[in-house]
Amino acid sequence: MNATKQTPFTSVSLAALLGLGLLAASPVFAKDEKAAQAQEMREADKPMGLVLKELQKLGVKPVAKLSVEEARKQPTPADAVKAVLKAEGKDPVALMAAMKVSKKDMTFPTGGGTQPVRIYTPETSASGPLPAIVYWHGGGFVIADIETYEASAMALAHKTGAIVVSAEYRHAPEAKFPAQGEDAIAAYRWVVENGGQFNADTKRVAVAGESAGGNLAINVAIAARDIKLQAPLHMLLVYPVAGVDTETPSYREHKMTAPLSSADLLWYFDKTLNGPQDKQDPRLDVIGKADLKGLPSATVINAEIDPLASDGKLLSEKLKKAGVEVTHKTYEGVTHEFFGMAPLVPDAEKAQTLAAKELKEAFSGASSTGSTGARKKSED
Repeated sequence: MNATKQTPFTSVSLAALLGLGLLAASPVFAKDEKAAQAQEMREADKPMGLVLKELQKLGVKPVAKLSVEEARKQPTPADAVKAVLKAEGKDPVALMAAMKVSKKDMTFPTGGGTQPVRIYTPETSASGPLPAIVYWHGGGFVIADIETYEASAMALAHKTGAIVVSAEYRHAPEAKFPAQGEDAIAAYRWVVENGGQFNADTKRVAVAGESAGGNLAINVAIAARDIKLQAPLHMLLVYPVAGVDTETPSYREHKMTAPLSSADLLWYFDKTLNGPQDKQDPRLDVIGKADLKGLPSATVINAEIDPLASDGKLLSEKLKKAGVEVTHKTYEGVTHEFFGMAPLVPDAEKAQTLAAKELKEAFSGASSTGSTGARKKSED
């Protein structure tokens, strides 16, 4: 390996050390990491702190220290939530069942073959087809899957009364950028063209995603505008990956936090990108290079203890400058991945309720024939 080769994203000394396996083994790094984790525990709300402690008990390591195979096999924040709930005498399975959302697995065609989707249909008294939300999970384009993020998808179906289509996509490093975005566009097109098969109102479709999935959601909206595909009615972007600047305030502040650190993000980008040239692509540098004019209304949700907090703030500001109606909310005392933790973390319940309110307003402003009405202004 060429010793002068740099990883695709620059925080150069950090990324280079990670690539050589030196930083993770450094006693100084280990000491700083423990100090950062202790500080994070103090800053986190008590329920969030319980999840972080459980992640430690489960032996979860920063992905920056792992191979791709190891990262994919280790326990997830969702596993930690389930463990804490069980310790408190609560049944995670019963809590999910109480939402009364049915599931159906299907597939959709992509340039890379087919990918799975899981259709979540809420029990509702509404007659006729239901609005639909196409949802993409997080995991840095490398790890996790539909199952990992099921709590978020089910909660959105339950709270909005809409069908949620959780769509999978090819993962890196087996499929490099932009394969993930291509699959996301294919999933959205498939829902618009075939949603009637599962009782979806194909004229009332929104997009949603967490972390890497948030990046896919906004890029689907941009692509729909540019290729004259039916536009989504709303974008729910939960701590989205939206830029290539690794020196934002939140990147600098959260270099060693869990369950996502700045070092972890560098690892994800290194596995996903083909090379430094990909940093210039507006699909990755959404904040710096994407044209955001003419996009649908957006809800951007962030966590305070998260290296992506600045991305969400900067994206919200750019959307507003482009004339897009935006509601942006950062929840204090919680970390990346909090959104799906509503049975345990109160702020997750609040964030889901806000998201559902915004989505329902967008759906109510459109008829089943696709005509749009005025959407109520939301508080920022």
